[in-house]
Amino acid sequence: MFSKKAKNIVLLSVIAALLVAVGYWNVSPERFLEGAPVTQVDENAIDYYAINAHSVQFLPDGQRQYEMTADKIEHIKASEMTLVTQPDLQMYRGTAFPWHVQSERAEVNPDGTEVELIDSVRIARTDEKNRNTLITSSRMTVFPQKQYAQTEQAVRIDGAGGTTTGKGMKAYLKDGRMDLLSNVRGQYEAR
Repeated sequence: MFSKKAKNIVLLSVIAALLVAVGYWNVSPERFLEGAPVTQVDENAIDYYAINAHSVQFLPDGQRQYEMTADKIEHIKASEMTLVTQPDLQMYRGTAFPWHVQSERAEVNPDGTEVELIDSVRIARTDEKNRNTLITSSRMTVFPQKQYAQTEQAVRIDGAGGTTTGKGMKAYLKDGRMDLLSNVRGQYEAR
């Protein structure tokens, strides 16, 4: 019926099929990974950057919300944070009298709702009555959509005919109101 050669081929095929089946159930992908070296993910890897960046954002009615320039912007892939070098921001909020925000560096959270200004923070504004206000600190957190800023660091406010210093501040930029939290000192010119 079958030749000896055909029987051997069938027998070898069955044995090979059994070995493949046993190997399939006995070998899992995890076994291959057990001895493999673990690759480290660089938490600070930059996935894109921009040099001499310039950005303008408008309000729904077409008025400028802000205009920003920076020497360099770097986006960190793992945390989605954005690092900004020499940020220079004009916060218009639809008015003709913007707040001018500057610092050495800044860190922006992934959705842009929180900006940490770091080193030589300077926030200035000239209002419609030509009065100047200058706020300086070493570090400040700004919430652009809320038009609010805060810090726990020492703060100096120059304006309204004098200088006020304190430690810690809450600034309501829309209203032009600043609350100093402690160690408040003022020096004013007599008129």
